Parts: sequence; structure tokens; C-alpha cells
Amino acid sequence: MKVSLMLFGITKEIVGNSELKIDLEGNANVAQLLDKLYVDYPKLKSLKSLLVAVNSEYAEKEHILADSDEIALIPPVSGG
Repeated sequence: MKVSLMLFGITKEIVGNSELKIDLEGNANVAQLLDKLYVDYPKLKSLKSLLVAVNSEYAEKEHILADSDEIALIPPVSGG
């Protein structure tokens, strides 16, 4: 299956792009997607927190992904 990944902030800087298409095996979950990203982009592991949204809703690591899902990686933010 193929999913679309949108990247923001530091995740965009680490990956070098604001969007990616990722191929995953069927019945993959968010944790498996993150594992693949950590292999491809090891600097992502250094982020203390990383939220994941699937189709505009926050998703837990156990969430099963479907073909054509739109996934956003939401990095930690600071404000002032």
C-alpha cells in the first residue's frame, strides 16, 4: 500500500522535503511506519515527542493504516 506523509518543522528539515510517498506492507500500523522512517531518517529518533495524525485525526501507534491515507508528522513545538 502507499500512504502520503506530510512533514512540518524539524521533521521537514530532517527529511529534506515537506511531502513523501511511502510504500508499506498491507495491515501496517503507525508504529511500523515510524520504524521505517527511523531507519530511513535516523535523526527523527532524536525527537523527544512526535505526534502522528492519520486523515486529520491523531492516531496511536496501534492504528492500522490503509492505502491512500494522509499522514502528518507533528514535531514538538515551542512558543513564547
